[in-house]
Amino acid sequence: MAEPYWKTKTLEEMSSEEWEALCDGCGRCCLVKLEDEDSGEIAYTDVGCTLLDGNTCGCRNYPERQTLVPECVRLTPDVVRGLRWLPSTCAYRLVAKGADLPGWHPLKSGTPDSVHEAGISVRGRVSASEDGVSIEEILERIVRWPQAWPKGAKRR
Repeated sequence: MAEPYWKTKTLEEMSSEEWEALCDGCGRCCLVKLEDEDSGEIAYTDVGCTLLDGNTCGCRNYPERQTLVPECVRLTPDVVRGLRWLPSTCAYRLVAKGADLPGWHPLKSGTPDSVHEAGISVRGRVSASEDGVSIEEILERIVRWPQAWPKGAKRR
């Protein structure tokens, strides 16, 4: 049996369909993050991007996201390798480091629901949309779970 493409291709070699399928649909990268200017430490919040659907964990307007939200980062192989704030569970980050995908990933499980069942997604955990809260409120919504792996899962 042939090895899956994410084990045999570099990020640069992937087709656009393969690249898009690498996203597990967790929505963690669409949470508002804060960076400490002095230490560079990244803090995640439970506040979602204005386009994040907290139920589906997808973008409400993926094709136009960068026009509607200018600070939305378009992931490319170079960008993935340089971003410090991608969640530790992110498939792009894992594959860039030569790791395999976790068992909850839809490409391994065969179902998009596995990411939700494993507790990886933001489903039910987004407290607000960024356009509905002040910066002071965002500062009060710092959480640690977006960088966590599910209990019992191997860290890659």
